[in-house]
Parts: sequence; structure tokens; C-alpha cells
Amino acid sequence: MGKRILVIDDDEDILEILNIVFQENGYETVISNTGEAAEHIRVIQPDIVLLDVRIVGSVKSGPEICREIKSQLETRHLPVMLVSGESDLAVLAKECGADAYIPKPFDIFDLLSHVKKHLS
Repeated sequence: MGKRILVIDDDEDILEILNIVFQENGYETVISNTGEAAEHIRVIQPDIVLLDVRIVGSVKSGPEICREIKSQLETRHLPVMLVSGESDLAVLAKECGADAYIPKPFDIFDLLSHVKKHLS
């Protein structure tokens, strides 16, 4: 079984595309269009988390979820990557402790390469 990627994004099209791309590259994906999946991170046990910054309909933003992941002993080792169209993405990623960030629109091969790097 491949590494497990948790993708949290409110854009259904992006979720569908990433689900297909990651599965075709041997990864197992768990996709969610709300931030609630982050509440079940110990059950999901992802190897990496990809987070949108603004998750419409979610109580928490991507950076808030990232901060929670990075502040807990059991999950702080998890690589977290922010994937967003926000203009201050680099600052947001640094402030929440994200391991990487990819601006939208992203090149799928660039994204895959970042994910592979953080999973190796």
C-alpha cells in the first residue's frame, strides 16, 4: 500500500483531480471538502497533509488546522503543505509551521515532486 495523502480543499474539482493524479502515482488518498477531516487525523493516519488556506464552510482555516497539527506531539512530525491562491502564501505557511507551500494554479508535476520530496 502506498503512502497516504490527506487533501483538504473546498474545491471539488481540485479534490477530484488530485485524487486521480495521486492514485495513478501509487498513493492512497483521503479527500475532504471540509476541515473536519483534520479532527480525525489520528484515525486517518496520513503521511502528508495538503491544505487549502480558505476552506469555505469550515470552522477553521488551513493555517489554523496546520498550527493544530504542528502543536500536537503525535502529529507534529507530519509534513503539511499549504496549497492556495493567496498572495501572502509564503508568510501564512511560515507562520503556521507548514513544511511547504504551492501557489494555485499549480503545475501538477511540480506538486507531485514536492509531495514525493516530503514523503521520502
